[in-house]
Amino acid sequence: MYKRIMVAVDDSFMTSQVLTAAVELARSTGAQLAICHAIDETILAQREVAMMLPNSVGKTEARMRLGAQGLLGRLAETARAAGIEAEIMLVESEQKHVSDMLIDAATEWQADLLIVGTHGRRGIERFFVGSVAERLVRRSQVSLLLVRGEERDQ
Repeated sequence: MYKRIMVAVDDSFMTSQVLTAAVELARSTGAQLAICHAIDETILAQREVAMMLPNSVGKTEARMRLGAQGLLGRLAETARAAGIEAEIMLVESEQKHVSDMLIDAATEWQADLLIVGTHGRRGIERFFVGSVAERLVRRSQVSLLLVRGEERDQ
């Protein structure tokens, strides 16, 4: 059965559902749990953005890191409250897609299961936004558990 479960979180409406699935599976299998968040810095690395906002890029990256660390801390506390100790992992890149960062993190941590949420985007929105879950299905060598969700109306 699973010994090392990594759950990828993104601070969306799916986060609670995805973490709950990961905690329940870790509890039932006795697996170690890692909670991972990937910061996508690719837009900030574009030359045009850096030229338009020369003094803001570093501050934006720092704010993104701080927010992600806070998110991971809260989610680790939620896991602890449910009786599961969890490692937290923050990965970031100016060149890699989120899916590639998650694959690298899961491989490095030697996860035998990666749990991610799927937001249920369709059509033109999926074309423009892309799907991390879809890319993971196509590229990951680690087993995946997709937690399905439907995007809420705002």
